Amino acid sequence: MEERRLFATEQVGGRAVYRFHAVTVFVGICLVLYYRATHVPAGSGAGRAAWLGMLAAELWLAFYWVITQAVRWSPVRRRTFKDRLAASMGITGNRSHTVQEADPKSEPPSLVIATVLSVMAYNYPAEKLSVYLSDDGGSILTFYALWEASAFAQHWLPFCKRYNIQPRSPAAYFSDSEKPHDLHILKEWSFIKGLYEAMTERIDSAAMSGEVPEQIRVKHKGFSEWNTGITSKDHQPIVQILINGKDSNAVDSEANVLPTLVYMAREKRPQYHHNFKAGAMNALIRVSSVISNSPIIMNVDCDMYSNNSDSIIDALCFFLDEEKGQKIGFVQYPQNYNNMTKNNIYGNSLNVINQVELSGLDSVGGPLYIGTGCFHRREILCGRRFAEGYKEDWDRRIKGKTQQSIDQIEETAKSLATCAYEQNTQWGNEIGVKYGCPVEDVITGLAIHCRGWESVYMNPPRAAFLGVGPTTLAQTILQHKRWSEGNFSIFLSKYCPFFFGHGKISLRHQMGYLTYGLWAPNSLPTLYYVTIPSLGLLKGTLLFPEITSRWIIPFIYISLVKNVYSLYEALLSGDTLRGWWNGQRMWMVKRITSYLYGVIDTIRKLLGLSMMGFVVTSKVSDEDESKRYEQEIMEFGTSSPEHVIISTIALLNLVCMVGGLSQTMTGVGHMPLNVFFIQVILCGLLVIINIPVYEAMFLRKDRGSIPLSVTLAATGFVTFALMVPII
Repeated sequence: MEERRLFATEQVGGRAVYRFHAVTVFVGICLVLYYRATHVPAGSGAGRAAWLGMLAAELWLAFYWVITQAVRWSPVRRRTFKDRLAASMGITGNRSHTVQEADPKSEPPSLVIATVLSVMAYNYPAEKLSVYLSDDGGSILTFYALWEASAFAQHWLPFCKRYNIQPRSPAAYFSDSEKPHDLHILKEWSFIKGLYEAMTERIDSAAMSGEVPEQIRVKHKGFSEWNTGITSKDHQPIVQILINGKDSNAVDSEANVLPTLVYMAREKRPQYHHNFKAGAMNALIRVSSVISNSPIIMNVDCDMYSNNSDSIIDALCFFLDEEKGQKIGFVQYPQNYNNMTKNNIYGNSLNVINQVELSGLDSVGGPLYIGTGCFHRREILCGRRFAEGYKEDWDRRIKGKTQQSIDQIEETAKSLATCAYEQNTQWGNEIGVKYGCPVEDVITGLAIHCRGWESVYMNPPRAAFLGVGPTTLAQTILQHKRWSEGNFSIFLSKYCPFFFGHGKISLRHQMGYLTYGLWAPNSLPTLYYVTIPSLGLLKGTLLFPEITSRWIIPFIYISLVKNVYSLYEALLSGDTLRGWWNGQRMWMVKRITSYLYGVIDTIRKLLGLSMMGFVVTSKVSDEDESKRYEQEIMEFGTSSPEHVIISTIALLNLVCMVGGLSQTMTGVGHMPLNVFFIQVILCGLLVIINIPVYEAMFLRKDRGSIPLSVTLAATGFVTFALMVPII
């Protein structure tokens, strides 16, 4: 029977050691909380209030630490047997199509088509593959880029498959690969590269000018959709089949069938709420149902190109497994980036999340749906509940409709992408991707799990998808603000995993969801911890046991063991030592900015003081910013409120460290060093971790340094904090 299995599940090693570590940390946490509760200062002064605040902060952090154990207790790895799939079943009875989403304002059209071409070139029968580009900006520039890509694909796809090249994004391939030594291959390589560079030059030229030349617009009927004055927020539905895989004439340069390629821009009108990315996904689900109706839908963001041409086969190994495949609703791949610096200056590599946490979720019911790099069964996106005995109809693709003309199919598809189509329906609620949340992907995945389906996490040695991560501090803060706000809004809604998932998914699975759902409120105890102990050091308020007290042991033990294990996890996941240190800095920065704003904005929305928005993280940086990013120099440059917060915390700790040490060394205020040992260490570490901030405030002169206005504002806030008797 094992020989018929298409995938294997393996336990990650070292769990006994981790569990022993976790138990000892838990004991240490209990001792710390006991000490806090039994050593509250007498009286009613600021010192007592500060102590109780420390107790509240540590209670929350202890609770959150317990929550995170759900994703670390028993992680698993998945391994597929692609050879068995090909040998025993073949892939001729199955059909899959891929989905892209684009916003030309934040993602250049040339980047979008590189992703499209990479998924068109999967190791999968082309006649069973349909690729859809959802252009939520409704831009003629994106349509033009896709039209160019449809012609280039005739040469690119056979080249990829003839030489089995990886990756199959031409942008990534030609930027990374060296010239082949074989003269015959070199000639073809140079020819294909020349075609690609000429195409991208035409696309970039059109993007810079903001218009498509008239001599090109007459070459395809689709350009006529932009004959009338339309905008990104006010336009009719557009569906154009650029390559019809059912057409015998739709072949590449070697007469092989090409995948179906479709451009879609759903209708947008000012009087209709368009529901952001979720609305685009739902329109695309409906449009694809009348063109291909494939049983499997893969969606990927337009900046996440396919890096592994076999990932589609890996996914099918899970769905087609005879023993466990029927209950698998979706297969999630990790979100990896190809533009991370060696030492991960902004902590954006997500290595620990990808290598540890998602593997841990995989052992308790499955990973979250993270919005990209995911293969779904079409039926689960349409609201189907899992039932014992369920069997997928793998031959459900569109049949018997070839007599319809392309124009007829396009008109039918357009009617499904109108603003009014979803009125008085369950789309966005029981059907499709859910509405009303900035992280529509997570809430949709939770609903799928609560309908009885499981998901699996696949992290192959060769990354399935690679994309462009944030390259500035502002981009990083914005991205994590959106993520933390969205996840926290789920926690405070009817979809809170503890309530919505009660009796439907396991307690550990609920806790796994809350690992991310509680990112935002972690900002409050963190903000308290990076300010109050330092102020206490300066003002002589003791908030930790003395170095001679036995109660100092659990504090030191927890700090040392948790950080050592954090370093171990990071190194095991592929980070460097300096990368781990940068990650610790960004852990603090994100909590006091992104997550803090996530809390504030979520509460404002609950009170009706603001409306939900969706901001796409821009992947475009200027030349100077890119250079500083490659040199691993932190980018500030603007007078944003987030930069004021970061500068204020850094400056406050510097002042408290200098002032506190001067008092302990001189004996002023009777503050011996051994009494304030932990506060000195904590404040000192915060000063060291903020060295790049001090450099940007006082030493750097480049455009990415901290503006004088931010430094002055931070100085004002620090002065205020020192004058007000808050401790």
